[in-house]
Amino acid sequence: MGRRWQAGRMCGRYASFREDQALADEFAIATVADDVRLLPPSWNVAPTDGVRMVVERADRETGEITRQLRVARWGLVPSWAKDPSIGSRMINARVESLADKPAFSRPFAQRRALVPADGYYEWRKPTPDDEVQRKQPYYLHPDDGALVAFAGLYEFWRDPTKADDDPDRWLVSTTIVTRPAAPELAFIHDRQPLMLPRELWDAWLDPAVDAAGARELLDATGPLLTPTPVSTLVNAVRNNGPHLLDPAAP
Repeated sequence: MGRRWQAGRMCGRYASFREDQALADEFAIATVADDVRLLPPSWNVAPTDGVRMVVERADRETGEITRQLRVARWGLVPSWAKDPSIGSRMINARVESLADKPAFSRPFAQRRALVPADGYYEWRKPTPDDEVQRKQPYYLHPDDGALVAFAGLYEFWRDPTKADDDPDRWLVSTTIVTRPAAPELAFIHDRQPLMLPRELWDAWLDPAVDAAGARELLDATGPLLTPTPVSTLVNAVRNNGPHLLDPAAP
């Protein structure tokens, strides 16, 4: 049986099915990493999956800062962690404590990312008045089909069990920043991913912007989202495909 939704996690599933070239055009990306092209589209991205992220880093050959589309494991593993298992508990970073949490403070100042998505899922807890007493999944997305960009952080973790010449010795991982839910979405969950408008993408990714400058960007209003009730098929990560987005009776 595949992994299932775990209660209490916020933004624990999302959809990212846009083609790599569409993302490269949308974000003005100069370099697409080879492993990005190996990632299939997904309508049910889950923690510990490989995900696409947009970063600005120095080119390995020229040293020039370029905008890149790269793969990271969802669930941030701090550089000081003994093993990568801690990442499964760090899929989200609360905006209120970014500068205070040891796992997030350094990435917040130095390693910020944008995580492209087409929408995300959230589960509404049943009320005593609901006829069916089970959590109802919703797919939250822009009504016009536009792409959204989650504010993210990323980190590098060195596997001490691997040799210096092992290409897999470094693990790149990412987390998605969350904020209090917009009033119109609070009936589903009290938090939501923090989505940055296009005019702030450059500043968020700029390595020259420090933590204080980045914090000012996080007060921006995100896009208007439409919550669409969908089938509980999305509860199990073994289920994937566009049919997960089909509207269902709540």
